[in-house]
Amino acid sequence: MLNITEPASHRIALHHLGFRPFFLLAGASGVVLMAAWLWLYQSGQPLPAALPMATITWHAHEMIYGYAMAVIAGFLLTAVRNWTDVQTLHGPSLLLLALLWLGARLMPFVGHPDALLAMAVLDLGFGIGLSLALLHPIVKVRQWGQLAVLSKVLLLVAGNAAFYLGLFGQFEPGLHWGLYGGLYLIVSLLLLMARRVVPFFIEKGVAEAVTLTNCRWLDLASLVLMLLFLVVEVLLPQPRIAAVVALLLFALHALRLYDWHSPGIWRKPLLWVLYVGYGWLLLGFALKGLQLLLPVNPMLAVHAFAVGGIGLMTVGMMARVALGHTGRSVFAPPAALKWLFVAMLLSGVVRVLLPMALPAQYGLWVGLSQLLWIAAFGAFSWIYAPMLWRARVDGRYG
Repeated sequence: MLNITEPASHRIALHHLGFRPFFLLAGASGVVLMAAWLWLYQSGQPLPAALPMATITWHAHEMIYGYAMAVIAGFLLTAVRNWTDVQTLHGPSLLLLALLWLGARLMPFVGHPDALLAMAVLDLGFGIGLSLALLHPIVKVRQWGQLAVLSKVLLLVAGNAAFYLGLFGQFEPGLHWGLYGGLYLIVSLLLLMARRVVPFFIEKGVAEAVTLTNCRWLDLASLVLMLLFLVVEVLLPQPRIAAVVALLLFALHALRLYDWHSPGIWRKPLLWVLYVGYGWLLLGFALKGLQLLLPVNPMLAVHAFAVGGIGLMTVGMMARVALGHTGRSVFAPPAALKWLFVAMLLSGVVRVLLPMALPAQYGLWVGLSQLLWIAAFGAFSWIYAPMLWRARVDGRYG
């Protein structure tokens, strides 16, 4: 039981906890950013001339440092409160942090010569503000073990800074480091968070009695290999070594996924969505490894990580966290959730698996995947927006 002294104001539920504004923004951005990408991709239209980046670069950046960072902010600002028993950022300060994130997302569509500079300032201001908001409760109670999570957030901020330096022509590898480093840091963060919460969720959520454990040697081996993968894939590219390390990561995490399996998860959408999402991350590593032997389109591995893995796991985590922290039962979720998750799953199948089978129709598969993604996040926003801006059903602060 938390012993946090609740802030006095209950009037505006949206600024009670970080998950509220940031999950709301993540859901909306899942629709708007992908709809904009759908239009740009299908029409061939460029971004405003004031923004010197290709549309594909904008899309990649916004899905990593826009959508995914909103989910990370909402989840960690809420989780760190539970871990430390210290109230995290709330009230007007929380809304200001959300506005920094939102302002950065809008800048690409502002036809002004200083739009890119404003985007960089807002985006990095958001990342630094989030890092400080997470650091405060950790330092206050001296939970130094939580610095492992914070370090990944700090590296994401550094990756975003490298990206902007690359755009400004100040750091040649900045775009590559920023985009691919950001993608794999988010994958690493999801693997870490899944290791903490998925076994617990399964044990509490399935009908049968089950006890799941994590192997210490597997934790250490996967951590070391993930760090090595970041180095040889992003910082000092060694494609052959990266492919071998990716196959080793696939094998280790496949063993973990096997250890976590319980038949009851397939009757619980809030469980299977996380389990299958984790499996998509494994597929990403497998596709990276297969590039050592076969002419695999590298974008398929990227989208196995991004659409199947990050997409499924983040929407599943948001769906569960929002239920629990608005006073609703995670054991009786909205019935429509399973169809939302199915749409998200199909978005990954269409984007990754169908191009492998029918590569001649690549453009069709991309467009269909985009539409399924938009449908999934449209449904998420429709179901969850009222929960996120209204007070808890039990009348408590949070």
